[in-house]
Amino acid sequence: MASLFVFVSKDNQDYYPLGKRITVVGRDEGLPIQILDDFVSRKHLQIAYEAESENYFANDMDSKHGVFIEGHRIARKTQLQDGDVIKIGNTNLLFTLKDFPDNESALEHFKKVGERYRNTITE
Repeated sequence: MASLFVFVSKDNQDYYPLGKRITVVGRDEGLPIQILDDFVSRKHLQIAYEAESENYFANDMDSKHGVFIEGHRIARKTQLQDGDVIKIGNTNLLFTLKDFPDNESALEHFKKVGERYRNTITE
């Protein structure tokens, strides 16, 4: 199974297991993953598992500000890769193919993964 990390702030991240189903992400309070960001549409992004290929795909749900994967705006269904950074509005999401037994182990993994965003000090 796959997971999604939502970067709420530098020191606050949320973790969501995706399972093998369709997950909708947006501002609407009825969604399983709600993003409180003024630049996120009510239903902004769909992440779907495709059983035939055993892959996950992202799809922009006609959002006003678009969906960006690794800095590129997507216009159609796009296959997700482990470690992809998805940007919707001003919010970054990290997609991983890893599954975690609980929230604590997921966030511990995130801390290690997040190391790639830190600059190396060169003096």
